[in-house]
Amino acid sequence: MKIGVLKETAPETRVALLPEHIPFIQKLNSTLLVESGAGEYAFSPDTAYANGGAAIASGESVIEESDIILCIGMPGPERQRLLKGKTVIGTFQPLFHKEVFAQLAADNITSFSLDMLPRTTRAQAMDVLSSQANIAGYKAVLTAANLFPRYFPMFMTAAGSIAPAKVLILGAGVAGLQAIATARRLGAVVEVFDTRPAVKEEVQSLGAKFVEVEGAADASKAGGYAVEQTEEFKQRQKEKIAQSAKKADIVITTAQIFGRQAPILLTKEMISDMKPGSVIIDIAASTGGNTEVTEDRKTITYNGVTIVGDSNLPATMPYDASKMYGKNMINFLQLLTDKEGGMHLNFEDELVAGACMTHAGEIKNERLK
Repeated sequence: MKIGVLKETAPETRVALLPEHIPFIQKLNSTLLVESGAGEYAFSPDTAYANGGAAIASGESVIEESDIILCIGMPGPERQRLLKGKTVIGTFQPLFHKEVFAQLAADNITSFSLDMLPRTTRAQAMDVLSSQANIAGYKAVLTAANLFPRYFPMFMTAAGSIAPAKVLILGAGVAGLQAIATARRLGAVVEVFDTRPAVKEEVQSLGAKFVEVEGAADASKAGGYAVEQTEEFKQRQKEKIAQSAKKADIVITTAQIFGRQAPILLTKEMISDMKPGSVIIDIAASTGGNTEVTEDRKTITYNGVTIVGDSNLPATMPYDASKMYGKNMINFLQLLTDKEGGMHLNFEDELVAGACMTHAGEIKNERLK
């Protein structure tokens, strides 16, 4: 079987597989075709792929010759037309791009979106959301530290004492927990909100204060996502967040609801009450953001507060992000191939069925349907 890797569209810098992943492809009794320049921004030139045993070709040739095409984002409309009858795997946010998947089904394209995998223990090895969120949480703190006009740690000097930065993190999923750890390493004082009481111990173990709001809806089966809350809870949460945000120097927001717009946690009024020079990093920007003023892929200033809307922080660390993404991808590919290297789609497997969006001219995923 031939597996192809496409070059992503700018500003994406990651690549679906690195040269170091080629031996894993060979163990699947498959060969790898890579579009020329695919790994350029992940510090993986064509020569590195060629030296590992991959063939380098044009994007059109990769699509034409490959049985399975690997990518991160959905290829553009022109390339989608070339995918007829092929299998494509990536991270496509299908619930926000329903019309695209209707066309994929019409074109008899088999598509798997790894962000739709069931969040089970068995799926952890191929959980691209977690591997990339880890990087996002880490980079969010570094980005904030770079923009914040003061120190993060406490300093006691002959010229006076500097108080540590106060960091507020909204959401203690994978990104939030990594943000806590990074902020603490930099010497900040950290407070954390999350609607799931179960994460309290994890938050405290990292040295942060967990701010509790009573009456949260059960999110234990939401796969790490937030869930819709009652209006009464939202009001109590809003009041507590407003109090913490007013004291904070840095706010990092990570809350997302699966398949829906991100909840608004910071209103214009709350941002206006924050200190001048404060920084907000909104990781949930791609689904609308956790503030009322977030703009995805933009940095704006609102009443003296800098708001960074960046849904693709992992792309700022393209090599390591690609390394983890590629390993997730290989683990998933093992579910789709037999011992001889042929394609074998077992829809009795909950992971294969859960990630499959379109197949045989139909939309397969019930929620997308």
